[in-house]
Amino acid sequence: MLVTEDCFVIHTPETGTRTPPWRLRYAGEIMSPCSICGGVGLVRVVSSAGLWVSRPCECQEMQREERRVAAARIPERYRHYDLDGYEILRGSDPSLGRAHLTARSFVEAYPVDTAGRGLLFTGSIGVGKTHLAVGVLRRLIRDRGVKGLFCDYRELLKSIQNSYNPQVSTTELELLQPVFNAEVLVLDDLGAQKPNEWVWDTVALILNTRYNNKQTTIITTNYPDQPAGGGAQTDAERSAREQTLGDRIGDRMRSRLAEMCVRVEMKGEDFRQSVKRARFG
Repeated sequence: MLVTEDCFVIHTPETGTRTPPWRLRYAGEIMSPCSICGGVGLVRVVSSAGLWVSRPCECQEMQREERRVAAARIPERYRHYDLDGYEILRGSDPSLGRAHLTARSFVEAYPVDTAGRGLLFTGSIGVGKTHLAVGVLRRLIRDRGVKGLFCDYRELLKSIQNSYNPQVSTTELELLQPVFNAEVLVLDDLGAQKPNEWVWDTVALILNTRYNNKQTTIITTNYPDQPAGGGAQTDAERSAREQTLGDRIGDRMRSRLAEMCVRVEMKGEDFRQSVKRARFG
């Protein structure tokens, strides 16, 4: 077998010249040759002892990051979200700038100073809660090498309900295990599902499990972080008022979140109705 030192092309009498396994992506696709190592995955450097040695190329860490991002199951629509790309328009509510700063500070503090605590982004639709949550997750994957997971709250509950179908082979535990085990979990749109006893029990199971294991949970919700009832006294007040997080997940779990997560309140206009409104051309 001949291995050329410059490009690591492998040649054997039986197979002829072939591409080394380092040229393959984790999903089986041929990777684009790295401009540094030519796709080998290794570079030759002089050690402190003056000897030529091989070490992993920086492209290897980039591939590991790509694998961790893929494993986090971030939806394609949100895949490009990062903290650097969070745009605060002139005249925006100051809370958006504070939220951005909190997200960056959280990444810097993780994991020693966060001690298992997470973030609870609250606010009306279109203010960038999901953008910041995904941005934190991606930055932790890149800078801290965490194993994270993105979950849409409503889709997760639908998947669990579907698992009760006898014709579905996936069990509830199999669906929840990645949620329980994720080092950092993003739970997007908490409270979106119409509440009932089953929904509350499922939310309690997820949050209590992660709370007991001191795992970091980053949550977004469109509902104000207030108790059930929102202070309304009469039936007319209750019917007219805005629903709260306590209404949607129960006051017991809302109290649990107060201990699990730092609340980050965001105010402002719906960014999607202006800057990101769908257009042709």
